[in-house]
Amino acid sequence: MNFKVLSLAILLAGVSTAHAAEGELSIGTEGAYPPWSMADAAGNVTGFDADVGNLLCTKLAVKCRFVVQAFDGLIPALKAKRFDVIVSGMSITQDRKKEIDFSVGYAELANMFLVPKTSDLAGIKDIDALLKGLDGKTIGVQTGTTHAHFIEKRIPTADLKTYDTLDNMQIDLASGRVEAAFADASALQDFLAKPEGKDFQFVDVKVQSKFDSTLGEGIGVGIAKENTELKAKIDKALCELVADGSIGKSSEKWFKMDISRPCN
Repeated sequence: MNFKVLSLAILLAGVSTAHAAEGELSIGTEGAYPPWSMADAAGNVTGFDADVGNLLCTKLAVKCRFVVQAFDGLIPALKAKRFDVIVSGMSITQDRKKEIDFSVGYAELANMFLVPKTSDLAGIKDIDALLKGLDGKTIGVQTGTTHAHFIEKRIPTADLKTYDTLDNMQIDLASGRVEAAFADASALQDFLAKPEGKDFQFVDVKVQSKFDSTLGEGIGVGIAKENTELKAKIDKALCELVADGSIGKSSEKWFKMDISRPCN
């Protein structure tokens, strides 16, 4: 992982000096997962992830540079040192921790299923009944996500369809090529707000991460394993940003709710 200019020497030497003013923190993010991360044609990134990245850069006194990367390629790209950290709504899981380190969890949002209003799943309110009802159904998820791993583990009889982007999954949902979609509630809410989402609804069952370990331990910043000093700095910064309400304020803007996760 390479911090730019003087920052690199500071990190590798293990010196506790603050990041140099001319330093740059490069941040890998998906750019196609509203309202977490959206990138326009010019490469400008907005959304909750961009806010968190910019807040971190301010705390660390460095410039932010966002690098847009497909979600399932974020961890390989981080390990290949294409950027310094991942800020992309990435859940902390045991499998991912084998590959990279994570900061403390700073956010958490319930996961939900989206189905047509005419679906036999639409009125279910119990998670056990929902999992049973999804037996044999065609379910859409984004590639490389905790949602994909959850379906593989909990509903192995489902016909799992994976997509590079949320938009592509929603196209197939709207066209009837999948019978249900599974993602975090905020991402699916964006689809419901569109004209093509008018005939769909959430199943009234919130699947929290504590229900199954495949769903992770909250959302964290991905950091290369050898970058222990950067991890310590980011942990400290995130805890301060949660405590002072900065992350909560940003999540209210993008999600209409506070999804920040306290450090203690």
